[in-house]
Amino acid sequence: MEKILYEIKDAKSIGISGHIRPDGDCIGSCMALYFYLKQNLSKDVVIDIYLEPIPKEYKLWEETTLIKQENDQKIVYDLFISLDNGSLERLGFSKVFFETAKRTMDIDHHISNNRFADVNHIIDTSSSTCEVLFDLFEEDKIDKKTAEALYLGIVHDTGVFKHSNTSSKTMKIAGKLIEKEIPFSKIIDETFFQKTYVQNQILGRCLLESYLVLEGKCIISAVSQKTLEFYHAVPSDLDGIIDQLRVTDGVEVAVLIHETGFHQYKVSMRANGDIDVRKIAENFGGGGHIKAAGCTLKGTLHDAINNLIFYIDHQLSYRR
Repeated sequence: MEKILYEIKDAKSIGISGHIRPDGDCIGSCMALYFYLKQNLSKDVVIDIYLEPIPKEYKLWEETTLIKQENDQKIVYDLFISLDNGSLERLGFSKVFFETAKRTMDIDHHISNNRFADVNHIIDTSSSTCEVLFDLFEEDKIDKKTAEALYLGIVHDTGVFKHSNTSSKTMKIAGKLIEKEIPFSKIIDETFFQKTYVQNQILGRCLLESYLVLEGKCIISAVSQKTLEFYHAVPSDLDGIIDQLRVTDGVEVAVLIHETGFHQYKVSMRANGDIDVRKIAENFGGGGHIKAAGCTLKGTLHDAINNLIFYIDHQLSYRR
């Protein structure tokens, strides 16, 4: 904490970014840090956020319009902070600012984080990066907007407090944030449960076209680019599908495969029981958490599925 404060207190310009395809914890942590620094640093300090376009349901504050989506390289930051991001490459277009910054910082909770910054603060026992930030912030200096952003991240990375990464500490932090009089029910409903008609259509399609393998212990569904185009959907419309697959009775591993290009696929995995999907993802250069992980695969869809099944079956067999 002393190192982090030391780096921040002398910075006149600060850049903030998270991983590609930002999710609730990524967006929440970036906005929470932005709000907190804006409130507690001099008004002369330049603070910018860089993220890929975020889904409209996450635009809870007017300040999200200030998020930058261009790397014009006109500024060299005194400090650039990566949040909720396990590797330099996953910074995407904002990577150039990280590489040119005078000092860099990495705040995260992923066990697979490869500690790529000058200062690395990785707490892999935390439910989310927003939980990590809560511990770094002075509680009495957390205003309502900061509390909303922190709550958003915690809610999404814990699956509304139902994932195994939820601890008693997580619940206590959530309670303290609720005491800031945030609209906690609205945040959950509008950013987690509420779906557009298109999202419900794709969810239904994925459930109908899913299938069980490995004696019903693994469920798999795949979404092609053609399907997304048919529904006029974007990748963020797939959010939540993997969690619905996971709660299928008897399933221990759920897999959602999303085609991102010719012979290229983004894979999301969720686990029940004691299966470690992070280890499976690491075989393909991916990572994440024991119960939630992902990776990118190349080749035919048939090959991608067979390669995944091989490692999933290995874990199931090893456990027996």
